[in-house]
Amino acid sequence: MVRSDPLVRGQWVHGPVTPCHYPAASLPRDADVTAFRPFHHHAERSRHAGFTLLELLVVMVIIGLLAGYVGPRMFAQIGKSETKVAKAQIDALQKALDQYRLDVGHYPTTDQGLAALTARPPEEVKWLGPYLAKAVPRDPWSRAYLYRSPGEHGEVDVSSYGKDGRPGGEGDDQDVTNW
Repeated sequence: MVRSDPLVRGQWVHGPVTPCHYPAASLPRDADVTAFRPFHHHAERSRHAGFTLLELLVVMVIIGLLAGYVGPRMFAQIGKSETKVAKAQIDALQKALDQYRLDVGHYPTTDQGLAALTARPPEEVKWLGPYLAKAVPRDPWSRAYLYRSPGEHGEVDVSSYGKDGRPGGEGDDQDVTNW
């Protein structure tokens, strides 16, 4: 028998009414078994499960505020990390150039460039390289490093013009050098 009974524990109870979960002896003969039946409302709960539009909007606003606060700080760090990478690469190039000088007796000429660290120049008989494990890296802005020997600021100058690719600049655009 299917019945629609009035409120039981604050909910309407629909469905077959059977006293199967209760021993028949424990119930009075004229008892309304719907009042004692366990209330299973899985179907009702799944139909009403989820979030309201207001809850979703509040979560979206919170995420937007966090992104607006954290995003600019994160992107500022990206520029700093590119400059740090350039400094580290220039330092590694300087060490490779120093090793080249120990072996050959002088730094590569400006015409030979940094390529002399990975491939033997034809006129260098004392070359014991390669002095870099991989090809000469490009700067973090995908441009070749500038090399000059003899340098204006030391025996050799290795530099990158920074993000803007022009001499000078401030912040992310400043030059990165070995001097």
